[in-house]
Amino acid sequence: MDVRAYNRGAWDREVERANEWTVPVSAEQIEAARRDVWEVLLTNTKPVPREWFPDLKGSDVLCLASGGGQQAPLFAAAGARVTVFDNSPKQLAQDRMVAERDGLELQTIEGDMADLSRFADESFDFIFHPCSNLFVPDVRPVWREAFRVLRQGGVMLAGFLNPVLFIFDLEMAEKGTLEVRHALPYSDVTSLTEEERARRIETGAPLEFGHTLTDQIGGQIDAGFVINGFYEDRHGDQDSVGRYTPTLMATRAFKP
Repeated sequence: MDVRAYNRGAWDREVERANEWTVPVSAEQIEAARRDVWEVLLTNTKPVPREWFPDLKGSDVLCLASGGGQQAPLFAAAGARVTVFDNSPKQLAQDRMVAERDGLELQTIEGDMADLSRFADESFDFIFHPCSNLFVPDVRPVWREAFRVLRQGGVMLAGFLNPVLFIFDLEMAEKGTLEVRHALPYSDVTSLTEEERARRIETGAPLEFGHTLTDQIGGQIDAGFVINGFYEDRHGDQDSVGRYTPTLMATRAFKP
């Protein structure tokens, strides 16, 4: 199936449902960001350490698969030249809404996070890539393309899921029972039965893919990045797996 087309529609529906990752920042948050008072999330609950960020003033920033009006407008208010690249038209519309509301300049482009061919080599100083690569079947092209479009000395911040989440039976985990069922790497397309996949599609939920750490972390290194920051996070108290282990990870990497 055409995963990208399906997930485009699925995330458009998430905007209509007011999913927490589609709700734009407020005008008050933008005003604070203009005074250099701001914070953003790469994962779920832990704000990214401010020391992880380069100087944003006058820098060229790519918010990669980062639509929704949450991070890009804050970076623009802090003085960056921002491009938002996302698969969902309605997520991008959230960024444009904030820009129009608060007098910000930013560019929004629809596309596949694994294909940045519309950008020249070394176009950006900073890439912000929150937890979103679980929605593509292969994450390694994402890292290779990010490395290509980043300038030497540039920084990439990335968030992603702990792949251990995907080894359990999802329906049972939602009921609080952890039963190991799936091998990694995981795919909603191939790891589920036809009936289970049909039920997931019927809900309109995005299709997900559980990438190994070899691909998430090793893939960044193989693309040429040097990783010099790392932390873990959890989804929250209601997450059955999160009672036992962190369920999200974040990396800071730079292009030598």
